[in-house]
Amino acid sequence: MNKIKSIVVASLALAVGLVSCDSGNMRRTPGHIYAPDMTYSRAYDAYTSNPNFEDGLTSRKPVTGTISRGQEMPDHMVEGDTSYYKTFNTSLRFTDNDIDEGRRLFNIYCGICHGTGLDGQGPLYTNGKFASMPANLKDAKYLHMPAGQMYAAIKYGKNMMGAYASQLDIKQRWMVIAYIKKVQSENGGDAYTYAASATSAPAPAADTAAKAN
Repeated sequence: MNKIKSIVVASLALAVGLVSCDSGNMRRTPGHIYAPDMTYSRAYDAYTSNPNFEDGLTSRKPVTGTISRGQEMPDHMVEGDTSYYKTFNTSLRFTDNDIDEGRRLFNIYCGICHGTGLDGQGPLYTNGKFASMPANLKDAKYLHMPAGQMYAAIKYGKNMMGAYASQLDIKQRWMVIAYIKKVQSENGGDAYTYAASATSAPAPAADTAAKAN
């Protein structure tokens, strides 16, 4: 009798164990979790209030004095400082692929006015949208223009041309200028000086003027 009783008890215990292990993916008593805030971390949407910071903001500003990976040093250019424009330049050097990217960016942002041939014959002019022709970058007036002046025009705009600082970051602006200067050098302009050497990659360093600061 005792043997039968033991078998019944063992069977019941086994049945309870099996049922507790397979509850059809529905467990009403999952037990306790050690440090649940680490297991189930609380997420905050970018623009919601966040009690973990004194200012209550979830989106954080970059740490002072730091630069995002892949970005260049600030150019320290001040709008209206035309003397600085004329001497400003970069230590960046560009491969053929970089120049091709500069050409692509030029055609997207500049070609509509200046023309994909850099001759001022962009569709906005040829279709009669502008009364006067945009700058012909192959004209003698622009063939020898300092690169810093071109950079300032892209960053701040000039005359009828709006600023493109929000569309092009620092490296992209120089890619566009390097492409322009390469084309100009093939059309009577100054010698092209932005080519990367065969033994080195394009310098990740910042603008030479920024280094001085």
